[in-house]
Amino acid sequence: MNKTKTQNMTIFAMLLAIEIILVMTPLGYLPIGVLSITTMHIPVIIAGILLGKKEGAALGFVFGLTSMIRATLQPSITSFCFSPFITIGGMSGNYASILIAFVPRILLGYISGLIYEILSHKLNNKTAIITASLAGTLTNTILVLFGIYIFFGQAYASVLGIAYETLIIALLSVIASNGMIEAIVASIVSVLVCQGAYYVLRMKTEF
Repeated sequence: MNKTKTQNMTIFAMLLAIEIILVMTPLGYLPIGVLSITTMHIPVIIAGILLGKKEGAALGFVFGLTSMIRATLQPSITSFCFSPFITIGGMSGNYASILIAFVPRILLGYISGLIYEILSHKLNNKTAIITASLAGTLTNTILVLFGIYIFFGQAYASVLGIAYETLIIALLSVIASNGMIEAIVASIVSVLVCQGAYYVLRMKTEF
């Protein structure tokens, strides 16, 4: 096994460990005022940028799996959207819960890696990392909320106590608030971590 493969496996193992720590502690979901900001997507983005889109997708799968497990073992009123094993107030999860839990998270890592792969040859490294982080985070946020709206719209509005007709406005406000904050935080952390990693591992000499 060559040095690069060993380094990549080590980095992936570290990011996997961080992902598990985040889901097992309050650090994965940080309350800021009335909002709950997740940091679970950050290791997935970093994996996509540092290791490639396939590795990003693999860690995204872990993100999806842990989110389904968390929704099952620590259910909230909307956990049926992420776990097929949960029934809340007569609202049950189903196969669509699996799609919502996994597909956006897998694409989060894949798209982050793909965007970085494309832009790293055209833009400076920092700009490529920021763009990849923003694209990945918003992909995850938009697809999760779109999936909820399509598959569980009526049930989701019911448990939140809002009219179904206003649900799309509520979801768009989540994108504009939580989604943008998560994207900005991910961009800042990804730049610091990835550029530091490139320097330490001598994967790049200029930033």
